[in-house]
Amino acid sequence: MDGLAQLIRIDRSSPVPLYYQVAQRMQELIESAQLPPGSRLDNEIALADQLGLSRPTMRQAIGHLVDKGLLVRKRGVGTQVAQRRVSRQVELTSLYDDLDRARRRPRTEVLAFEVVTASPAAAEALHLPAGADVLHIERLRYAEDEPLAVLRNYLPAGLADISRDALAERGLYQVLRDSGIQMRIADQTIGARKASSAEARLLSEIRGAPLLTMSRTAYDPAGHAVEYGDHVYRASHYSFELTLLSR
Repeated sequence: MDGLAQLIRIDRSSPVPLYYQVAQRMQELIESAQLPPGSRLDNEIALADQLGLSRPTMRQAIGHLVDKGLLVRKRGVGTQVAQRRVSRQVELTSLYDDLDRARRRPRTEVLAFEVVTASPAAAEALHLPAGADVLHIERLRYAEDEPLAVLRNYLPAGLADISRDALAERGLYQVLRDSGIQMRIADQTIGARKASSAEARLLSEIRGAPLLTMSRTAYDPAGHAVEYGDHVYRASHYSFELTLLSR
């Protein structure tokens, strides 16, 4: 990005390491939107020359910001300012609705929409007998054109009138509400694991990149299981927020 070096001042007499001074200043520029999401940076050699630093020092500064999720390296593109991280309260809400409220321009690509025999995990979560049919839905959710999550959901077959087109336009919970299905409470588990090759490809990550996981079974006011979700999120772009109370 032209002019970046003019926005960074280095104090060579300071005990603070040079790479950290650069990283802290770049973080301030990113958080203040002076370096907006999607901005491309000059390569490490050019930036190092402009700032009068060694290439290893510049590489360390950029690596520090990559580790914090503020910069991303893309093959064939270079280093860019990452899209804003999605921070989500752990509540019984739809990711689509949360992104829409935050004005993050959600978009959905429906990857699968079919009736299948429930897996043991889905049957157990939905309290269905072995071999029961379920509607399997798989979606790739974007925020501001950045892939954010792969969402896999299972519903009892015939539960509601749901179409593939509706899921491409709205969140699952809104589609269910439009069909007269309400969610009252849910059991949820949050975890983490490495991305598979297929997940990495969908989410523009490398194989083995860290993913956050969330499994959830939602129930209607009568206590019937209406939806089981098994989702993965890019850890570099997404976090959960929880409020804890002492007892």
